[in-house]
Amino acid sequence: MYYSEDVIEEVRMKNDIVDVISGYVKLQKKGSSYFGLCPFHNEKSPSFSVSRQKQMYYCFGCGAGGNVFTFLMEYENFTFVEAVEYLAERSGVELPKAEYSKEAKERAGLKARLLEINKAAAQYFYVQLKSERGKAGYTYLRERCLSDETIRAFGLGYSNKYSDDLYKYLKSKGYQEDMIRQAGLISTDEKHGVYDKFWNRVMFPIMDVNSRVIGFGGRVMGDAKPKYLNSPETPVFDKSRNLYGLNRARSSRKPYFLLCEGYMDVIAMHQAGFTQAVASLGTALTSGHAALIRRYVQEVYLTYDSDGAGTKAALRAVPILKEAGISAKVIRMDPYKDPDEFIKNLGAEEFEKRIAEAKNGFMFTLETLEREYHMDSPEGKTAFFQETARRLLDFRDELERNNYIEAIAKAYRVSEGSLKKLVSKMAVQEGMARPAERPRTAEGKPLKKEDGSLTAQKVLLTWMIDDRNLFGLISRHIRPEDFTGQQYRTVAGLLYAQYEAGELNPAKIINHFTEEEEHREAAALFNTRIRMLSTPEEKVRAIKDSLLRVKSNSIDVRMKNLDPTDMAGLQHLMEEKRQLGELEKLHISLE
Repeated sequence: MYYSEDVIEEVRMKNDIVDVISGYVKLQKKGSSYFGLCPFHNEKSPSFSVSRQKQMYYCFGCGAGGNVFTFLMEYENFTFVEAVEYLAERSGVELPKAEYSKEAKERAGLKARLLEINKAAAQYFYVQLKSERGKAGYTYLRERCLSDETIRAFGLGYSNKYSDDLYKYLKSKGYQEDMIRQAGLISTDEKHGVYDKFWNRVMFPIMDVNSRVIGFGGRVMGDAKPKYLNSPETPVFDKSRNLYGLNRARSSRKPYFLLCEGYMDVIAMHQAGFTQAVASLGTALTSGHAALIRRYVQEVYLTYDSDGAGTKAALRAVPILKEAGISAKVIRMDPYKDPDEFIKNLGAEEFEKRIAEAKNGFMFTLETLEREYHMDSPEGKTAFFQETARRLLDFRDELERNNYIEAIAKAYRVSEGSLKKLVSKMAVQEGMARPAERPRTAEGKPLKKEDGSLTAQKVLLTWMIDDRNLFGLISRHIRPEDFTGQQYRTVAGLLYAQYEAGELNPAKIINHFTEEEEHREAAALFNTRIRMLSTPEEKVRAIKDSLLRVKSNSIDVRMKNLDPTDMAGLQHLMEEKRQLGELEKLHISLE
C-alpha cells in the first residue's frame, strides 16, 4: 500500500514518540530529553535518548536511531507500511484506500499474495487434520499428549497422502501456479510434474511476530526421510531471522525466553504453562536470531536435547547470545532427552526447579571443556586452566571478567590471584593488551571510525536543528552542496528547504528514506554528541572550526573533481579558498 507524505506526516504527528517508546522502554526525563536503557543492545548505563522536540530517538552506544516509524520497524520487525498502519490505528487516523502504483503493487503485492496463500494453506491443513483423511496425524498429536485447545492455538494441521491435493485446492481458489511455487508449497520435476512440497505430514504453521503464516514445518508420518521438512526461503520467510513461537512468547510476562530445539518442545512447553518458549527453525542459532531475541529479553535459558548434539548446539549458542548482549543459562534435562519428555514424565513443577538450577552459560562451557583434559594430572589441570584463562579474555568488561575469575576459582578450588596472573599472562601472549573497545552496533560490530570532515558536517547539522539562530548563521556560509557525504547532502537539502518554508522538522525528513539503515544514519546526523563547551568563547571557537573544516573539505573535493580545462571554475574555487581567511575572522554572537 502506498500512502502520501501528508498522510504519513499526519500519522507521525499524532503519535508522540515519547508516549510510544514509553510503552517499550522505561524512560526518565533528563534536561530536554528522555533517557533509558537501549532496547537494541546490552548496556548498564542509559545512553538511549528520546527527544520530544525532535520527535526522534538515538542511542549514543550502538547508533540506533530514527523517528517513531523507525522504532517500530526495528523493535517489532515491521515494514514501513506496517508501522504506519499500526500507528494510524493507535491514534485513530483513518487511512485512505489508496491505489497501488505499478512499482509498489509489484513490490508489496508479492508479499501480500504469498501471505494470503500461506494463510489459505494453513486453513486447509487444519481442516484436513480434523477430517477422516487426517486421522493418522490427529492420533499422533493426541498420543503426544496435545489437547484440542493447544492444537487449535498453534493451528496444527495435516497434509494427506495425496501428493497434489493442496495444489489443486489452491488452484481452485484462484491462486496462480507461479505464486504457489514462490510460497514454497509446490515443486516440479519431469517425472512427477507439479506436486505438493508437503504430504503425509503433521503440519506446523510458522508465524511471524504479528501471527501471520510465513512458512511451514512438517513431521512425516512413518519412517520416511527427512523426518522434519521446512519451507524453503521465500520473500516472506527467512529462517535465520524468525523463531517458532515468538508471536506468542513475546507477550509472556517472563523476563527471559526458553530456547528449544524443535516445534514439539515449544508446543509442549506452552501447554504446560511455559509460554516464553521459542525455537529456531530447523537451523542452528544465528546472530540474526540473537538480535531478534534481544528486542524482547536479555536472558535466555537453553533447553536443548541432553545428548551430544544438544550439548554441541548449546556450546555454539552461548557465545552467539553473549555477543548480542544476552546472558545464557543451560537447563539440564537428564535423565530425559528433551523438555517434551521431561514434562510428560516429571511435570511442570519439576521443570521449574530445573530452571532455578540452570547452569551459567560460560560455566557450562568450562564444565564441558573439562572432559577434554586429564584433570587428575598436573599437566592436564594446567592445560585446562590455560585454556580457561584464554577464554576469559573474551570478556571485554574488566568487572565482569573479575567476577568470573572469582566464580571459577571458587568452583575449581584454585587461587583467585593465580588465575588473575594467568589471565594477564595470556593477554600478553595473545597480543591482547587490547586498545579500548570502540562503540558497537546492535549486531555487535564495531562502529567505523569516522572521517573528521564528516564529523564536522554532523556537528553542524546537529547544531542547526537544535538552535534556529545558529541555523541562520551557518546557512549564510555553508550550503547543502558543501556536505560531501551523499546522505548528508540529501538531508541538508531537505533541512534547508524546511528552514526556508519556516519549519524545522527532522523527524519528517527521516520519512524520505525507506530502509532501516538509512533511518539510522539520518538520525545520527541530528544527534551528534558534542563535547561539553563550558564558555561562549569555546562554543564560538568550535562553530568556527566546524565551519572552516566543512568549507575547506568542500573546496578540496570540488577541486579534485574539477575538469582541468575549466579555468572559470578554478578561479571561483580559488576565490572561495581566499574567503576562508575571512571566515576565520568572522564575528559570531551567541546572544
